[in-house]
Amino acid sequence: MPANVKDMLAAANGEVPRISADEAKRMVREQNAVIVDVRDSAELAAQGKIPGSVNIPRGMLEFRADPTSQYHDANLSADRPVILHCASGGRSALSGVTLHQMGYKNVYNLGGFKDWVDAGGDVEKV
Repeated sequence: MPANVKDMLAAANGEVPRISADEAKRMVREQNAVIVDVRDSAELAAQGKIPGSVNIPRGMLEFRADPTSQYHDANLSADRPVILHCASGGRSALSGVTLHQMGYKNVYNLGGFKDWVDAGGDVEKV
């Protein structure tokens, strides 16, 4: 049966736990979690980013997450908690499913950048 984006998002949201900004801050502090921003560079330039976060556009995620890839990002490893976010939470949920398929176990969805800002999270200009 063909999937549509609504079904894919529902499945992704069921698979990748959603966490709050406070929980994300705690995980970074206590568990050395990495926050990965899957938005594109134009979004970062317009809105800023979470300080300390790593920008990996969704289209490059598999290449950056695979330790055998020449494009691997050393911030990502299967044994380090990964907290994803995008603009509204959809791309980050789908990205979480991709990381699960690649063997990452501790993957979380912070949701959208607006959720971070609304919770009083710091923003860094790009």
